[in-house]
Amino acid sequence: MADRTSADKSETLAWLRRISGDLATATIKRLEDTLPWYADMPPARRSAVGLVAQAGITSFIQWYEDPTSTPWIAADIFAAAPRELLRSVSLTQTLQLIRVTVGVTEERVAGRGEDLREAILLYSRDVAFAAADVYARAAEARGLWDARLEALVVDSILTGEADEELPSRIAALGWHGHGEVAVLVGTTPPQFDVDQLRRTARKLDVDVLIGVQGSRLVLVIGRSETPHRTEDAAELPFIEIARRLEPGFGPGLLVLGPQVPALVDASQSARAALAGFAVARAWRHAPRPVEADDLLPERALAGDPLAKLTLVEKIYRPLQAHSTDLVATLWSYLDNGRSLEATARELFVHPNTVRYRLKRVSDVIGWDATGPREALILQTALILGSIGTDATRRRSAATRRPGA
Repeated sequence: MADRTSADKSETLAWLRRISGDLATATIKRLEDTLPWYADMPPARRSAVGLVAQAGITSFIQWYEDPTSTPWIAADIFAAAPRELLRSVSLTQTLQLIRVTVGVTEERVAGRGEDLREAILLYSRDVAFAAADVYARAAEARGLWDARLEALVVDSILTGEADEELPSRIAALGWHGHGEVAVLVGTTPPQFDVDQLRRTARKLDVDVLIGVQGSRLVLVIGRSETPHRTEDAAELPFIEIARRLEPGFGPGLLVLGPQVPALVDASQSARAALAGFAVARAWRHAPRPVEADDLLPERALAGDPLAKLTLVEKIYRPLQAHSTDLVATLWSYLDNGRSLEATARELFVHPNTVRYRLKRVSDVIGWDATGPREALILQTALILGSIGTDATRRRSAATRRPGA
């Protein structure tokens, strides 16, 4: 009985080898007729897919002869495919390919015995698992590569050492951001859930680049275009976006850099955010998150040249260009402990005039001198602006003196 079974199997194997070429041809024809994505492929990729299908049929015949060869034969099917095929054919499409190949083979071997049909089903299951394993390994390798590339991009933004390759690296990461960008710097939580942070960002219609530098967590935030964008999310200011991302950070400081026009300018926002993060402890009641521009006095005292320039360019010079009365009134108001009456007496004007000029100050530069925190910012700007003006005046005088 055993000899008869062995003879039947040998006969079946010989028959399978004879029809293997016909099976491969019929499979390719079925792929063209039933799978639109296969018909739309370039000829070279269609040929590669055909090689995979043919390898599957050949490997089945070898497996049927020796079922113990399952582990290496099933994986060997995909070795025939060029590496780029994994990037152009999805796992779903690969499973469709397996289904078509199995269907054609089943039709052809119908009537050759139930044991052969069961062997086909068992082998197709092993091949499907092998396909999933191949794609899982590719996805894992891709994930590790993306993580390293993302870390490199974030580091380039933080150091300001961007080169001509930065845009292509960002594109390789699948960045969907457009328009304004801001950088958020905080602490890394003990149990950092990067996927949860990305999910939160997607709900806010923003894209993020994430960099973990020891205890410091950096997010480069950009608005993204999504098919389900809500009007409310599109209008969220970056500070509100930062508040909603705040649970993803560890305890302690959280500083948001100013928004910049595009990702290529993100190093400016990063520089301000990092400088603010370094001095935020000096503001006892700093909110979380806090904007880097709200830490301008502390940053300037720490020697940050960007903060000094910002204070002069955004506060002192606009006020001086608008009206010397506004500068004089602001100086007097701050020197007199923010007292309207004392300021009015010093300037020989009515308190209502002082009140009106202070409102004009707020209109011109956007900061309100009547608040204690903003008064500190404005007073620092006046000091830095005056120092710069005096230095400029001395340099001009020194330049004119030799020719006098």
